[in-house]
Amino acid sequence: MLQKSPETFASALTESSRQRLTLVTMCIATFVAILDTSVVNLALHAIRDALHASVTALQWTIDAYNLVYAAFIMTGGALGDLFGRRRIFVIGMVLFTAGSVVCAVAPNTAVLIAGRGLAGLGAAFQLPGALSILNVTFPDADARAQAISVWGGFNGLAMAVGPTVGGLCVAWLGWQSVFWLVVPFGVAAIALAQWAVPESSDPQGRRLDPAGQILAVLCLGTLAFAFIQAPSLHWSSPWIVACVVVCLASLVAFVLVERRVQGPLVDLALFRNRAFSAAIGAAALMTFGMYAFLFIFPLYLQSVRGLNATAAGLMLVPMSLSFFLVSLVAGRLLQAIGARRLIAGGLTLTAAGVAVVAFQGAQTGYAWMTAGLLAIGIGLGLITGPIMTVAVSGAPRERSGTSSGLVNVGRMIGATLGVAILGSVFGAHIDEAAQDAQAFLAGMRTALAIGAAGLFAGALIALAWLPGAKRGGS
Repeated sequence: MLQKSPETFASALTESSRQRLTLVTMCIATFVAILDTSVVNLALHAIRDALHASVTALQWTIDAYNLVYAAFIMTGGALGDLFGRRRIFVIGMVLFTAGSVVCAVAPNTAVLIAGRGLAGLGAAFQLPGALSILNVTFPDADARAQAISVWGGFNGLAMAVGPTVGGLCVAWLGWQSVFWLVVPFGVAAIALAQWAVPESSDPQGRRLDPAGQILAVLCLGTLAFAFIQAPSLHWSSPWIVACVVVCLASLVAFVLVERRVQGPLVDLALFRNRAFSAAIGAAALMTFGMYAFLFIFPLYLQSVRGLNATAAGLMLVPMSLSFFLVSLVAGRLLQAIGARRLIAGGLTLTAAGVAVVAFQGAQTGYAWMTAGLLAIGIGLGLITGPIMTVAVSGAPRERSGTSSGLVNVGRMIGATLGVAILGSVFGAHIDEAAQDAQAFLAGMRTALAIGAAGLFAGALIALAWLPGAKRGGS
């Protein structure tokens, strides 16, 4: 008996059914990739206890994913255009799912970090392809806008529910469950993609940039290594000095290569647009402050306040819920008041919320803490979607995919540096929490105050360089 291939099944579907299934597939894939970046934060305390992990190892648990994702996302988009978007999407989902399994069974932090890096590589391959696949699948502009809006909503939903889901999983099933959680979704996305998603490619004018890719990995990797390892090795260590030198040299070489090569990994001409550059800078500063907050605050709730993972996750519900609800109306607010006021206001509100939380004590009332978390959630809801919109609209239409990819690169670079730099500022104090909560709090206050300052700097960039409202805005 002959078996039908996935292509035969796909051709048997009606156009509307194929579109709906494709959208479901992309939403599942994006949901689990974004969820993976937020659920792990609630597992860090349990991972530290179970694997006897140092603060440095916890930083790498977060940054291995962020770093690999940032370094390879532009290549992931190019591979999809060259060799087939569905093919690269499926490869990405396989790598992402495999990386999650490696993390779930990791007997030590080295294996855990390796699994996180593998998952980050998978996300870098599948996330750019998801948007491109939706663009191809929905040729009608209105239907495409609606589909992308739904897809973007799942981005927001994953970020919103991640901390709470992570806390519940850790408390009920153990820290390994936050990694097992994504496996069935990954398998479902792979199967649906093979069955319902049509293959597409657009190799015209696209090529790989291996020199740029190698230099990008060198630059980002040595930068993260220097900041994460410096507290234990000291800045005068030959290893740290060498990393700084290699980072600066590879950055200069990257710029020179990208200016001269045909089909560069990063089109530097895009940065001549002031709004685009401001959106990238604001996105990086947003995640610089927020990922450090999400790294440190759950540890505070569990180490200093003595909450279990479930209670810690529930404490983040005000932030998660306000973020999700506000993000639903952010697009309309962008049209009404303009990017400048909306994004600058959102970043300022987020900075204020982080500053409020930064100065929590060991016995501070939860009402004050909740007010800070609400401010963070509302602020993030106002800016997360509009930053992407501004970046894409600030680039030529034919480069919209590249521009959206660069926003994600900026976000992940900010996240990587936030966890690396502010985690290092804070890190020396975490092991003292059991004996001296004040030492822990001192490290948290310093790190989160710097994070809040970074968020406020992003607000100033938005205020200075982003466009105002089209009518009567400034």
